[in-house]
Amino acid sequence: MANVSNDKNANLAERFRQFFTTRDFIFHDGRDLRRFSIAGRTQALLAGAAAITVLFSGYGVSQAMAGAIAVSGVNAAPGSPEAQVAQMRAQVAKMQAEVAAAKQAAKLQATRVEQRQALISAVLNGKVDPVALDGAVAAPAPKTSAVADEMLAPLRQVEQRQAALAGKARLAGEARYQQTASHFRRLGLAPERFVKGGMGGPYEPMDDNNEGTAGSDSAESADAQFRALFLTWKKLDALEQTVISIPSMQPVDKLQFTSSFGVRSDPFRGTAAMHAGVDIPGTIGTPIYATADGVISHAGRQGGYGNLVQINHGRGIETRYGHLSKILVADNTRVRRGQMIGLMGSTGRSTGSHLHYEVRVDGKAVNPIPFLQTGEYLTAVQNRAQGGVGGPAK
Repeated sequence: MANVSNDKNANLAERFRQFFTTRDFIFHDGRDLRRFSIAGRTQALLAGAAAITVLFSGYGVSQAMAGAIAVSGVNAAPGSPEAQVAQMRAQVAKMQAEVAAAKQAAKLQATRVEQRQALISAVLNGKVDPVALDGAVAAPAPKTSAVADEMLAPLRQVEQRQAALAGKARLAGEARYQQTASHFRRLGLAPERFVKGGMGGPYEPMDDNNEGTAGSDSAESADAQFRALFLTWKKLDALEQTVISIPSMQPVDKLQFTSSFGVRSDPFRGTAAMHAGVDIPGTIGTPIYATADGVISHAGRQGGYGNLVQINHGRGIETRYGHLSKILVADNTRVRRGQMIGLMGSTGRSTGSHLHYEVRVDGKAVNPIPFLQTGEYLTAVQNRAQGGVGGPAK
């Protein structure tokens, strides 16, 4: 056996010596021819160094791949510590994202609750903050995660109660609109004249006693309630804001009449003639007041009116104040309801000191008496309406 082993070793050594024999190399650089030799021992040393380098490189690559797999958890054994750490990190990142989204959703929901409460208050008491109403009927909030749903549950319960209150506020707003509209009709004015610009919207039947059901149905019901309430408020607000342009105040402190609107006997000719206004008696110098906000369209002498002040209140409504002894305003200036615009007199076609007062709609004279009779209610509406429109709408 020893002889066989020695023979094999001898053969291997012989093959090694045959493989790493001295080799001659010839190098030609284009001008000179050079020759050099590398001994077999040197070749063996170089081959060994190369083999060691390859082994270490392979080991480094394998260790780097193992580290990457441990960090990512890819192809890691399910129960290995590396896989468990990777899984925990992923869960923590997911939870952090859900909590951040839930906080943002809660912030938006709280803002919506405040805005909707402001809308309810605006309809019930007329105190309007347009900025606070911007998001009251915003698009429904997107679906949220289970974590967000748990955080938002109290706010959604508040919204359900708000939806029930919104239904009642809408009914109150509709009743107030109808009451104001009825006063407009008594004056011969159609409410539609003042409420324009797509106040209708789609028909959405409401269950005013329903506080909503659980889940998305509840949210959709609340959104529909507030859309309906918002349309009601817009319509009511548009009508009440225009009331400020309706002549609703007495033009003098002490109101009485010596001549009414309509056909009468002309004081100069004694024949039947149309009287386009009412005559209010008083002493020369009695203060005359604007009966509604507006812009002075004429202030000066005009035929039989004598000294005349004419106010454009917008929406085709106009008032005239004739026979003044003195005019206190100028053309194209803005005046407010109750502002003194002149003094009573007897200028023009007049038989004595008095105010000739007219109300005109679309250029046609109408009876001023109904406007004076509804003045108390319209004045209350004007005081309630916020924002002070003032002057004609263009």
